[in-house]
Amino acid sequence: MIVDIGILLAGLVVLIAGGEFLVRGSVSIALRLKISPLVVGLTVVAFGTSAPELFISVQSALSGSPDIAMGNVVGSNICNLALVLGLTAFITPVPVQKDTMRIDWPVAMGSSLLLFGLVQGNIITRWEGILFILILASYTFFVIWKSRKDTKSLEAQAGDLDVPDGPTASIWKDLLFIAIGIVGLTLGSNWFVYGAKELAIAFGVSERVVGITLVALGTSLPELATAVVAAVRKETDIAMGNLIGSNIFNILSILGFTSIIAEIQVNDLIIQSDMIWMLLVTFVVFPMMLSRRKIDKIEGVILLSFYGYYIFSVFSP
Repeated sequence: MIVDIGILLAGLVVLIAGGEFLVRGSVSIALRLKISPLVVGLTVVAFGTSAPELFISVQSALSGSPDIAMGNVVGSNICNLALVLGLTAFITPVPVQKDTMRIDWPVAMGSSLLLFGLVQGNIITRWEGILFILILASYTFFVIWKSRKDTKSLEAQAGDLDVPDGPTASIWKDLLFIAIGIVGLTLGSNWFVYGAKELAIAFGVSERVVGITLVALGTSLPELATAVVAAVRKETDIAMGNLIGSNIFNILSILGFTSIIAEIQVNDLIIQSDMIWMLLVTFVVFPMMLSRRKIDKIEGVILLSFYGYYIFSVFSP
């Protein structure tokens, strides 16, 4: 079992490193093609930072572990809004932007409801995956179009994503970074999924439980670390938008691409339990956002309690 934990942790480290290399190389090439840093931040970086979750879900689906693929996405969405946002708000109040309430939250809630409706047949088909990608493309183009009217906040978002002003000195360096990133993501996802499956066997729990807890928390660690550091530094201006945006990408991008590559079987327990929790926490944050246009310490405690009770319910017989 110790070996399995070591493989899982090594996979997670290699995944994160691979994602970082892929983002750096891709961003530099995009800038070399004269694409603005703002658009790069909203597209290339946003997609790149979801690469670890995408590779895990694809690998899980291809290796016959669809519960890990679904648990990764559903569990990450719950973790983002209950644990990450809750902990951030507990440290310092998180302000809410108008666009987060008027655009991002409706898209996140709508995507969650669409997913819930489509999985009632216990499968996400390739055609449904294509639908997710089309919705994601429309949302992304709308955000870019709107950036012309509201560049200030979105430039801040692109800056928060650490987009450089220009490309590196050599395109070969960019290509090397991308190659290293893809190899790292491939190996890391293989190790991580293998370790997760073996731990499920060792602890006598289902792959759904491992996916919804360990895998989801592991893939949300970068967001958690970033949010906590930002909260300590009192730099939480766009934390809410980023977390909701991450949830949108998890559903539309990760499940979209994964189901196109390999259709995803969804078991009844994920539909009847975990997805209900995901819908609940997504819905609950909306009245919190309306209240004084910020998520404060008390609401942070509520969200953390929500996550704690959810995890308890997952392990309860």
